[in-house]
Amino acid sequence: MEIYLKGIKIAYSGISVTMQITIFAVLLGVIIGLFVALGKMSQNKVVRGIFSVYVEILRGTPLVVQVLIMYYGIPMLLLSRGFEFKWENPVIAAILVCGINSSAYVAEIIRSGLQAVDKGQMEAARSLGMNHVQAMRFIIIPQAFRIILPALANEFIALLKETAILSVIAIEEVTRKSMLWAAATFDAWPAYLGTAFVYLTITIPLSRIVAYMERRMAQSDRGK
Repeated sequence: MEIYLKGIKIAYSGISVTMQITIFAVLLGVIIGLFVALGKMSQNKVVRGIFSVYVEILRGTPLVVQVLIMYYGIPMLLLSRGFEFKWENPVIAAILVCGINSSAYVAEIIRSGLQAVDKGQMEAARSLGMNHVQAMRFIIIPQAFRIILPALANEFIALLKETAILSVIAIEEVTRKSMLWAAATFDAWPAYLGTAFVYLTITIPLSRIVAYMERRMAQSDRGK
């Protein structure tokens, strides 16, 4: 039993890095995703096409490949062009690549939320003298974010689990901590059971919160 508790303790020692990357990556993903969603809804075909390609590329390639391109590929590309660059802190690279990857999924979530807002809201805002930007900022976007909040929370949970692949660039998050301990002690079974336990202790409560939010929103919609 003691060895399993040790495995859990080792895995928990990487939780701060995992949470740090996840939180900042989701925030970055929401910021970029909002602009991408608005771009995909643009009346300009060129703008809409550019952002559509952006989303398709990111959603159509594995995150682990994007991580390798960001951490190893970009420095090699710059070096071949005569510029020497190296990631001093791999966590920064991880936040950037996870945030960019998340933005493609968040963009679709936000776009669906914006389209779910009644079109009469825009007409009402314009009748009050607001221009299109003001109406989006003060009326449409706040309502859309209320609608998509559970979906954004699910994206947070999904990204939290996907950070496990960051071990390929030697970031000592939950999975990497367990891998190093398993390699040093040859206790792979308790090490990876500890990893699974740590993820479950985070994702299960978050999933329950998301389910509660969805029920509250459904009750609120029925009450209108």
